[in-house]
Amino acid sequence: MDRMRGVEAFLNAMPGASVYALVKGQQSLGAVANHQVLITEELMDSNPLFLTANTSTLYVAPSITTKEDGPIVMEVPPGMLGAFNDMWFRYVQDIGPAGPDRGQGGKYLLLPPGYEGEIPDGYYVVRPKTYRVWVFMRASIADGVEAAAKLVKDNLKIYPLSQKEDPPQMEFVNGSKQPFNTIHANNFHFYEEIDALIQEESMEMLDPETRGLLASIGIVKGKPFNPDARMKKLLTEAVAIGNATARAIVWYPRIDGAMIYPDTQSAWMMGFAGKDVFFEKDGARNLDARVMFHYPYTAVTPAMAVTRPGLGSDYGIAFLDSNKQILDGSKTYKLHLPPNVPVNNFWAVTIYDSQTRSQLQTSQPFPTLGSQSEGFQQNSDGSYDVYFAPEPPAGKESNWLQTIAGKSWFVALRMYGPLEPWIDQTWRPGEIELVD
Repeated sequence: MDRMRGVEAFLNAMPGASVYALVKGQQSLGAVANHQVLITEELMDSNPLFLTANTSTLYVAPSITTKEDGPIVMEVPPGMLGAFNDMWFRYVQDIGPAGPDRGQGGKYLLLPPGYEGEIPDGYYVVRPKTYRVWVFMRASIADGVEAAAKLVKDNLKIYPLSQKEDPPQMEFVNGSKQPFNTIHANNFHFYEEIDALIQEESMEMLDPETRGLLASIGIVKGKPFNPDARMKKLLTEAVAIGNATARAIVWYPRIDGAMIYPDTQSAWMMGFAGKDVFFEKDGARNLDARVMFHYPYTAVTPAMAVTRPGLGSDYGIAFLDSNKQILDGSKTYKLHLPPNVPVNNFWAVTIYDSQTRSQLQTSQPFPTLGSQSEGFQQNSDGSYDVYFAPEPPAGKESNWLQTIAGKSWFVALRMYGPLEPWIDQTWRPGEIELVD
């Protein structure tokens, strides 16, 4: 029973552990206080362990808490795209075109859980169930990475409402080319991470059912988590089982809505099953869909699951080859993309490590190929071929993403500004084919 509940706790508390690890990873670089913000000034490379990060947009990721100073103001510059997530990785509010500022920027006011004080006019009010929120934003690099970083640094402000007349000086921490870890533990320490989060956060964060599950293995707010040797052994086993369960759910999902092309044998998958960011089906929590998202991905907002022609972004993820086999880092594969890739902005293929679910760390610091890649060769008919192998096939060096023998991998195809042929599926990518 204890082991079984440990497995359930791993699977159900994964969202909290994931965002908690994100915050701790950013803090390890010095982004600790509200006014200290992580920014990838030179984009995100493969140095950090960061779930399925892209190499193509400038990340801005404040981590804001109202626990000490009460209501916090965040002044957002125009042109940002993102959202607020609470510390159980639940969607709270959008920023940008899908948010109340409509892409024009503005002042957001974050309130502590249960806040009953006066709320001044002139703010977009955000009411999370947790003291801390993780904010993820992307800035367009259409005018260059330096221009995007300057826009953020000159205009993003975060300060307590009580200090609006004399706000603290902003500090920006560059996350580019930095090795840091934002991934939750996959050993006994996972439960210690959850316990630390429970002790820090508001009781409003969790419903009684989830609090009861965690209490059954000894995690209770206001009490020390100190399992004896027997319980620690069982929880260590529970993490191993839970981790294997999560991988089974992600690599071979059995739920409806996971596959992009369910009428075929295609291996291309969605991030949000059925494009549902609230993980519900017929009024019930879709537990596998929640695990399928939170184990390999981050950032929850409905804006990432609504595909509008020419706007936003959409994704296809492939964990298996055309024969539904795990992708082997010692072999050579090819992905064929037909002519006229239907995007308004750009498209990109990025390769990830199956263990860390982060960018695969090879001799290529930006393991991505796409429409913005210099030297990327197009076929005579306008199509593209991407090769995956430990060494580049002869004559295909510019179309090659490096793999590592003995290590599995997967890919994400990102479509920025997807057009109708992608949405109605009259254009579709090929499968990842084993060449040698």
